[in-house]
Amino acid sequence: MVRRELNGVWVTLKETIAASAEEVFACFSTSEGLTRWLAVGAQLEAEPGGTMTLAWDREFGRTLTVRIREFEPASGTAHGRITFDWFPDPLSDESVPVEVTVSDDMANGSRVILRQGPFREDADSLIAMADGAESWRWYLCNLRSVLETRHDMRAVRPL
Repeated sequence: MVRRELNGVWVTLKETIAASAEEVFACFSTSEGLTRWLAVGAQLEAEPGGTMTLAWDREFGRTLTVRIREFEPASGTAHGRITFDWFPDPLSDESVPVEVTVSDDMANGSRVILRQGPFREDADSLIAMADGAESWRWYLCNLRSVLETRHDMRAVRPL
């Protein structure tokens, strides 16, 4: 879903995963979890102001390091929430926050809500938003595949 809010345009993706909220949130909040579905290697300081370094090769030669803006394990109805900077356009120096909330879905397992924004309303920003949303959608599907069937789709579509 794409929505115009007061501070810009946001994209929201939702995924229901047949796994515990604890296991799903660990896939966003631990180095081991991130390597299960997103990157080949990861280092994570899961705290506000910490960093997340994702490696796209085993030698950590191609990496992306982003800042953790917020980190809230289990609070209220959410099992956890993490917000980190992300670069929707690989050539850009400007990051756009990604906010991930994992909550219990008693009937189906867990609910993941990933929001990214705000984006400006110029053509380049909206194109970057669309490209980023497409990538995040694929990775959320891979997360679901890894947790539900133990099948990592990166073997078919390598990084």
